Amino acid sequence: MTLLDPIALQVLVGGLRAACDEMGATLIRSAYSANIKERHDCSTALFDAAGELAMQAEHIPVHLGSMPDAVAAVLGEEQHPGRSWILNDPYRGGTHLPDITLVSPLFAGGELLGFAASRAHHADVGGPTPGSMPAFSRTLEEEGVVIPPTVADPETLERLAARMRSPHQRLADLRAQQAANRVGGLRLEELRERLGTDALRAGMAEILAYTERRTRAAVAELPDGTYRAEDLLEADWNGSERDLVLRLEATVAGDSLRLDFGGSDEQVDGNLNCPLSVTKSAAFFAVRVLTDPDAPPSAGAHRPIEVLAPPGSLLNARFPAAVVAGNVETSSRVADLVLAALSQARPGPAQGQGTMNNLTLANDDFTYYETLGGGQGACPDADGPSAIHVAMSNTLNTPTEALETEFPLRVRELSLRAGSGGDGTRRGGDGIVREIEALEPMRFSLITERRRHRPRGAGGAEDGAAGVNRLNGAPLPAKTAGNLSTGDRLRIETPGGGGWT
Repeated sequence: MTLLDPIALQVLVGGLRAACDEMGATLIRSAYSANIKERHDCSTALFDAAGELAMQAEHIPVHLGSMPDAVAAVLGEEQHPGRSWILNDPYRGGTHLPDITLVSPLFAGGELLGFAASRAHHADVGGPTPGSMPAFSRTLEEEGVVIPPTVADPETLERLAARMRSPHQRLADLRAQQAANRVGGLRLEELRERLGTDALRAGMAEILAYTERRTRAAVAELPDGTYRAEDLLEADWNGSERDLVLRLEATVAGDSLRLDFGGSDEQVDGNLNCPLSVTKSAAFFAVRVLTDPDAPPSAGAHRPIEVLAPPGSLLNARFPAAVVAGNVETSSRVADLVLAALSQARPGPAQGQGTMNNLTLANDDFTYYETLGGGQGACPDADGPSAIHVAMSNTLNTPTEALETEFPLRVRELSLRAGSGGDGTRRGGDGIVREIEALEPMRFSLITERRRHRPRGAGGAEDGAAGVNRLNGAPLPAKTAGNLSTGDRLRIETPGGGGWT
């Protein structure tokens, strides 16, 4: 294989993609918890020996754009065959604590060839709140067990799982991640045997360079200039309503792009804060959407993009700020901001639901977490899709049959929220209605957005409908927690997407 042979390059791209996809399939089919095996809330990727993202499966955007920081966190450690690393610390390569990452170095002939990495959202990682998705956390330690980069030997995994609820389930899911990483190692070794070590290394480097060239060419097609956008987050804690402001200046200069979030609010005494890795992940995703979404998903796509956020701000929080909602909700708003700014340079979509509608249900016997789909924004050439997870989530719904079989819950309604999408030349997608009845006492936690501020339409089209949370018919705030008695019904109506004209 030569570096300039486009056919051989695409064959290698396909081989690495297939390896990452198989890693994901292994993780999903081996996992125990519904959040991974049913909702597919997990991601897998392969990295080169320098720790650069060589290829990823098209799983969860908020996981994948930030996973390079997890590999970077262990890159300087002593690597050995058979040794793996575990971490979830948001300030040392993680996102929020339920997302646990396993990183495994891969060797060939005693030489480091690369890394396999898997990240999965675990149904519980300890802490005072079952499900580890507290609505009102103020510091990181209130959100669960913090794992710095640590050698993932069997004793360590058992010790960590013992600090979490349902430790046998946590351990089973961690072993599924180990299996996924082993599959990645096997497939990379097969590619090395076919191509040779030097050719494989050179090929991975060429994939990064090729992706960079494609991304720079797409950015260069945008008119030079500075494009600004502003949006809000709903910091509705304990019944109070407060808006947090996010601002962006996107500057296109030739084939490079600078995304400056200066002017955004300072970090808060709540959990909407983002580590910089999450901010970068959301930004990279949005740029890819509007430039070259078909380029190989590798670190080469990140090279033309500079992401700036002041330390201590909402989008570059300092330890020990709580971040559990920043990963799911603030990341969604960052993507909205980048799309809004760059849509001034190239026609883009109206705003989608802009939230993951996070729901956690738990008692002493179980923990259950899900995100809910909604309506997405219309585009210049198409209506917005309805009732779907896209943007920073990209997961599935838990099937009603699986939910009712495994948990003390009954789904009273799961339907399209007809008419919630904004009208226009192209109509925004509709949200969904999900009403769940508790069959025994339990706690609930809701972390949602777009409950007071509707997803905006584009070009004067109608906005999408705001979301609504209700308990037994009574409205609930965007962020809330409480108790459910037997027979109580929790109803979530997710936002619709904005229309486009």
